[in-house]
Amino acid sequence: MVVCGDDGLAHRLAAELRHVYGEQVTLVVPPAERTVRPPVVGRARAVSAALLDRVVSAAVNRASGSGGNGPAGAAAGNGDHAPAVPPSEAAEPTEAVLTEAGVERAAALALVYDDDETNIRAALTARRINPRLRLVLRLYNRRLGQHIEELLDQAAALAVGGAAGDAAPGDASTTVLSDADTAAPALAATAVAGTTKVVQTDGLLLRAVERPPPGSGRAADPGLATLALLSSTSNDPSFADGSDTSGEQGPRLLPDAATVAAATGRGSVVLEQVAYAAGTALPSGRGVGVVAPFASLFSRRLRWSLAGLVGCVIALAVALWLVTGVHPLGAVYQTLLDLFAINDPAVGASTQRQVLQLLSGLVGLLLLPVLLAAVLEALGTFRGAGTLRRPPRGLGGHVVLLGLGKIGTRVLTRLRELDIPVVCVEAAPEARGVAVARRLRVPVVLGDVTQEGVLEAARIRRAHALLAVTSSDTTNLEAALYARSLRPDLRVVLRLYDDDFATAVYRTLRAAHPHALTRSRSVSHLSAPSFAGAMMGRQILGAIPVERRVLLFAALEVGGHAQLAGKTVGEAFRAGYWRVLALDTGREGQGGSGLVWDLPDTYVLRDSDRVVLAATRKGLAELLGRRRRAPGT
Repeated sequence: MVVCGDDGLAHRLAAELRHVYGEQVTLVVPPAERTVRPPVVGRARAVSAALLDRVVSAAVNRASGSGGNGPAGAAAGNGDHAPAVPPSEAAEPTEAVLTEAGVERAAALALVYDDDETNIRAALTARRINPRLRLVLRLYNRRLGQHIEELLDQAAALAVGGAAGDAAPGDASTTVLSDADTAAPALAATAVAGTTKVVQTDGLLLRAVERPPPGSGRAADPGLATLALLSSTSNDPSFADGSDTSGEQGPRLLPDAATVAAATGRGSVVLEQVAYAAGTALPSGRGVGVVAPFASLFSRRLRWSLAGLVGCVIALAVALWLVTGVHPLGAVYQTLLDLFAINDPAVGASTQRQVLQLLSGLVGLLLLPVLLAAVLEALGTFRGAGTLRRPPRGLGGHVVLLGLGKIGTRVLTRLRELDIPVVCVEAAPEARGVAVARRLRVPVVLGDVTQEGVLEAARIRRAHALLAVTSSDTTNLEAALYARSLRPDLRVVLRLYDDDFATAVYRTLRAAHPHALTRSRSVSHLSAPSFAGAMMGRQILGAIPVERRVLLFAALEVGGHAQLAGKTVGEAFRAGYWRVLALDTGREGQGGSGLVWDLPDTYVLRDSDRVVLAATRKGLAELLGRRRRAPGT
């Protein structure tokens, strides 16, 4: 495996492939002055040392400060000692760099640079060097990613199949992923409890929901299938925030029926739906907010003024009808004539009629400035449709989102899909998410969040949660600390790069504010398992976070997997590793619904079956990993 990148995702992906899947990995990173400090991956810094004999990178060697082989390396791997690969540092993944990294002999290549153009250029070069190479690209642009995936797959098919036009082998595939798309649902769900977790790809829809703990002494409702049990307390008792080091009190992925029955007082993640959703597309945001809703054309005060004048007109018309005895429609007509001062004076009429005419004229005088204000407000609304909205005065119960970069933009879109009110804070007016916020008509506060008054302008005192997802750890931390000083019970979610730093921040904030919810999340930690699974094949459908752990979904052919073939669904289930969720019998409309999700435990899996399953990182590595490689392969 070859991994090329320039940020923490590359280091974490290389560690994931080596530590979880046992693969030989070459990591290509920029020179020392351009690279960032790699994060600590795993339980402790010992894991980094365990990777030194497998993941070859000068940056990793510098971060750990040691080299060579050690006993931890054998423990982390599978006992298959591959020869070391010379370290590689390069500013750009040129053809010479890719050739030196061994792309022509590699099984898969991951291009996870932060720049889309760099990844596309390197992918085209790598496909030309090795048409049978499995490619995994990190692209932010969804539509461009679909076109690039089709283009590279077609190039591989033509290069391998030749003039006969044979299809390329399954390994010569291209998978385009986005760390922003992978991490955004997790960050949004962390800020708002009880949100739905959705995995949707190639028309297949898997929907799970996080359910709160049941009443005292009651077990969690298993629903269609219990995917995970959450930590036993709202704040992680081991100060690990629901990670792998949480112990028995932490989250339990893919528990068996006995564990679910015995789990009292725990929340759960329950599968709600497994189905085909062909034709369902993610909202692109185009056209959203082009036409302002009627309620936003006029201010609340003006709407009440108009309603009051309409009420006065109706009252005057009713009074005229009672006084003169004319037809009700005639009374309304005469009232409007008096209102606009175009009726004849009521000379010689009764006193009541004259008084009503004077009152109608007075209401007409009051109507003129109100109509003028309505016209001016409507024009101002249309003119301001392309400008940023300010947070309303009475706003409350909203989410304050800091940062509108790649991650922040995806989080904003996800929160609006859930109909959650949001106020954004961004320092750069040219940030990519500012245009999205303008289309979605989301209030935005432009300013440095570290400056006094910016969070107050975002109505932080009345907010439900704070999501700090800027690219700067110190900015996120400073904003969280200042927000907590304003409101100690505020729910805070931090995007932090370094795991050690995140753990220290979590423990300190929890100790200082024991009754407030604090969560720290790393984008590379959330997205690396999906990238690693994609490098093992195209079976990975997606991933959902369970606190600080990740649950993966995959589609597998039963044939070739001894853990599944010839076994019943009950026998194939391995708690904490994998669980068969559905049997794929074909696309919807071809003789059925296409998916059989309520498989009996007695159903025997055949080699020709294609199943959808949920798996942990270790479980998927055991199913997909190439742990019994022949020497030299």
